[in-house]
Amino acid sequence: MWLILGVNFRDLVPKTAVKLEDLGGKVIAIDAYNAIYQFLAIIRQPDGTPLTDSRGKITSHLSGLLYRTSNLMEMGIKPVYVFDGKPPELKTVEIERRKQAKAQATVKYEKAIAEGKPEEARKYAQATSAMKDYMKDDSKNLLALMGLPWVQAPSEGEAQAAHMTRKGDADYCASQDYDSLLFGAPKLLRNVTVSGRRKLPSKNIYIDIVPELMELSKVLKECEITYEQLIDIAILIGTDFNPDGIKGLGPKTALKLIKEHGTIEAALPHIKNAAFPHPPQSIRDIFLKPQVRDDYTLEWKEPDVEGMISFLCHQKDFSEERVKKTVEKMQTGAAKQKGKTTLEKWFG
Repeated sequence: MWLILGVNFRDLVPKTAVKLEDLGGKVIAIDAYNAIYQFLAIIRQPDGTPLTDSRGKITSHLSGLLYRTSNLMEMGIKPVYVFDGKPPELKTVEIERRKQAKAQATVKYEKAIAEGKPEEARKYAQATSAMKDYMKDDSKNLLALMGLPWVQAPSEGEAQAAHMTRKGDADYCASQDYDSLLFGAPKLLRNVTVSGRRKLPSKNIYIDIVPELMELSKVLKECEITYEQLIDIAILIGTDFNPDGIKGLGPKTALKLIKEHGTIEAALPHIKNAAFPHPPQSIRDIFLKPQVRDDYTLEWKEPDVEGMISFLCHQKDFSEERVKKTVEKMQTGAAKQKGKTTLEKWFG
């Protein structure tokens, strides 16, 4: 179980299954916080407790970053992680809602542990994941040691990743959220860092999670709407900046209303009990005029093997043998990238 945040476009967006091995040589701008929260939720002990080092600091996020990212690199993919900055003020309500949800999940987790229900405890534990300051710093440090670039966004990481993709500095955005499309990402990949077999919560059933590609142009064409209208549909059903949306209004009804009336303002007279915590235009502006930066450098370097061993093995208690094998896998994948034969042609 992991938390899917953002707008609910599941039923509206056409998706195409893709194979990560077919994306060799492509640059993927990954929503760092989104990925790290997935790692914190999924990579846990059977009773739900996260992985920790001998000093009690959580290392689940580092395990995910190292092993999942090395899998991408083995395929010749060039990842760049994009970190969130200061959230827009309109996101305050959603941030508080998430804190309350985590607090409730913590209570349920502790109760399940006390009652000797490890499976139930693990389910609730996954919803308690929280980002600590040291996790962000550790993540950036590890990425640098792996020779991978990372970008600090001024505000929303998804907005920055979408901006980099529109500029052509990245070929794809990667996030579990559909919000990347609202920020104008031409191509969004989901399930990049969580693909593989996953057990359904509270069920002895496993499913295959495969990467999915969503293209903004195809979404607009299939829905017969404009980019601005897609944003209006999102606002109607609820975004991180107006979490509740219009009560009882689902994606398909919102699509119908915007197609019939063109804009939220024109559709409002036809919607009962329509109310917004902020003027729709202020929410639109977050997506249409996001805070992004252009002063970033994308450079892929050879991994600092000694630095990785010092940080991961000597400080974080990782297996030295496994870290070395992972580095070898990263280097082999880079060298075997389709159409390229040397590491020098991949790095940089």
